[in-house]
Amino acid sequence: MEWTDQGIVLGVRRHGESSAIAELLTRDHGRHLGLVRGGAGARLRPVLQPGNTVHAVWRARLDEHLGAYQIEVTRSRAATLLAQSHAVYGVTHLAALARLLPERAPHEDIYEMLEATLEDFADAGVAAVRLVRFELAMLAELGFGLDLSSCAATGATTDLIYVSPKSGIAVSRQAGEPWRGRLLRLPPFLREADGGGGGWSGQDLQDGFELTGRFLLRHVLEPRGLNHSDARAGFIAAVARHRARTGPEPVPATPP
Repeated sequence: MEWTDQGIVLGVRRHGESSAIAELLTRDHGRHLGLVRGGAGARLRPVLQPGNTVHAVWRARLDEHLGAYQIEVTRSRAATLLAQSHAVYGVTHLAALARLLPERAPHEDIYEMLEATLEDFADAGVAAVRLVRFELAMLAELGFGLDLSSCAATGATTDLIYVSPKSGIAVSRQAGEPWRGRLLRLPPFLREADGGGGGWSGQDLQDGFELTGRFLLRHVLEPRGLNHSDARAGFIAAVARHRARTGPEPVPATPP
């Protein structure tokens, strides 16, 4: 058995004296592990850093075997990511989210979104928006997508500013007014009707993480006996510290 693919390094663990087992999220073969001979050595350690994109060739006698990787880096991000606290936490959290996907099942859209998210990690605010959107996409990929396209009460497609914490469906301003204290806030960058535009504030980012975090915990993590990763809380705190240093003004546009 042999295949060639592009992959993003999620993590690596030492195996024996000089080898390592690398976990990749690949474009066409999903989340996949493989043995990298010499992976613990000085030449390959920088390649096998979480967040790097690699060209991978996987070989095994049988498909169900662990198999072995031959890996070459195609996009090295580790040095940049390790220089920023929010990025260190963010990459760790993204890897934890990707591990929720079933092994060896293709998730091409998630792969492409992860690649785009990692490319935008230099700016803390943009990284936060990207990460909220990635969590939202993961919910959909795992079968628990939120419906943010129309109001649960009236069917309206405009002025959607709330989300029902029970159904995960958007609610318009008018319909939600009597129950606004019980509803989750829908930040502007997640509003489908206006294309997710309009910029964002620190409160918007907080609302976004509250929204996706609530449903991830209920539908995905708690049924598996898990909780949110410490890296998620670390990322949110690092973004807040960054915004406190650089000023609270909203950013004028959201990333595509």
